Amino acid sequence: MIEIGLLPYARTAQAFVDYLTGLGIESHIEPHPHGVAIMLVEPQHEAKARNEFAQFVLHPHDDKYLQASWDNGSTQTKFDYGSGVLGLTQQFITGAGPLTLITFFSCVVVYALMNLGLGNATFSALSFFSAVPDSNLNQVWRVFTPSLMHFSAMHIIFNLLWWWYLGGKIETRLGTRPLLFLLLMAGTLPNILQFFITGPNFGGLSGVVYAVVGYTWLMGVRKPDCSIALPQSYMGFMMVWLILGFTDLLGMPIANGAHVGGLLVGLAQALFDSRKSAKS
Repeated sequence: MIEIGLLPYARTAQAFVDYLTGLGIESHIEPHPHGVAIMLVEPQHEAKARNEFAQFVLHPHDDKYLQASWDNGSTQTKFDYGSGVLGLTQQFITGAGPLTLITFFSCVVVYALMNLGLGNATFSALSFFSAVPDSNLNQVWRVFTPSLMHFSAMHIIFNLLWWWYLGGKIETRLGTRPLLFLLLMAGTLPNILQFFITGPNFGGLSGVVYAVVGYTWLMGVRKPDCSIALPQSYMGFMMVWLILGFTDLLGMPIANGAHVGGLLVGLAQALFDSRKSAKS
């Protein structure tokens, strides 16, 4: 048996196994601490199977995989989703890396503090320079910490879902270093831009979210074998959301400067990383 790849969910993995069956390649799935493993039965098919797996990771929702499940799937296949909350927790943890999770829970803790009677104290400690009287340029953390503050449930849910989904992809497949760079650059430079546009009263991880969106999309376009990609429909949705932010249709204040700045950071880093990878 040869392990040719890991996937987070059993049903997704079974779709790929069914596709390989249609190609005359025998394989099956086995439980793994980080999801499920695709196990190849016949070694002579390894090269082709690995190539097909790379394509599947980039385009898992392609119609040919759905059709393969209809053509080759078995109604007797059973999936182990784990035991309730424990199974969901495992999926949540294995779908991300330590930096993704630390940032995720930092935002959750800050949001909890701001809604449990410590809103003023939290804002005073974390807001951008000049948002409160006691702030000064020696408090360098204020360039970044507004990114950890969120002012509504919709705000934090939207940002953290994208952060976990895309930040987790980047960290688990490319490593912590590129994600750390995106977090630091997109968590600071767009904040500075937003300050000059609207002043110091802003917050949220949106700039970083747009950075990982831009990074994931462009890396998938320029370097398809890097194991991360963002479907064009998702990128289109985020661009529509970005444009709507410049109108009054959303009915709430939007940090447009942070969104645009974060997107530019992500695209620039993807250009650099894909160029560097091509040279190496």
